[in-house]
Amino acid sequence: MTIFKRSVITSIFLSFFVLAVIGIFKYIPLDFFGIKKPIKLSAVEITEYKGEKLGSINDFRENSIKGPQQVDKNSYQLDITGLISTPTSYSYDDILNLPKYQKVVTLNCVEGWSVKALWEGILIKDLLKNVTIKPEAKTIIFYAVDGYSTSFPLDYILQNNIIMADKLNGVELPSERGFPFQLVAEQKWGYKWIKWINKIELSDNTNYQGFWESRGYNNDGDLNGPKFSP
Repeated sequence: MTIFKRSVITSIFLSFFVLAVIGIFKYIPLDFFGIKKPIKLSAVEITEYKGEKLGSINDFRENSIKGPQQVDKNSYQLDITGLISTPTSYSYDDILNLPKYQKVVTLNCVEGWSVKALWEGILIKDLLKNVTIKPEAKTIIFYAVDGYSTSFPLDYILQNNIIMADKLNGVELPSERGFPFQLVAEQKWGYKWIKWINKIELSDNTNYQGFWESRGYNNDGDLNGPKFSP
């Protein structure tokens, strides 16, 4: 075989090999190589607020239990149930019509990363103003579209300005960050910052354990406390 023919065959083989590799790589997610695909945003996010440098929406890691959830704002409903006078529901627009608040808060994940961001939304206690909470209610439980849940002492919500955010760094929450609403659980580990909230329950069960808490994480979730249950 001549050198020319060998070169042609080699070139053809390499071409087919490259095309095959490209074809395979199309089906492998970027996360497999440690590369994060940028999230598509509805606007340009704020990078600084009142002199404080903010982290980016793309700095958060995707570690939800079932991946980002897609929620239709037109059919969305937030149910308030449990130990209250009358069960109540809010539409997406109902919630956005409540007074809005902004606050820079850092989310700290038990995995070791953190992101400081500007959160905007309504106060949970404003949601509860339209219901009469029964005296035996001691716990507030949040549920998400994907089946996730977590809980807090009711006083944590009533005595603090805890935001349920619809915006992050001035941008409407993308689905990856919990659209339509994510809880800004200040002074709590990231697993308490529930996303895709669709139900809030008032309960007398002070021992209720959410998704990660039932798997060994501390039910309090306090940043200055232990990460795991004793």
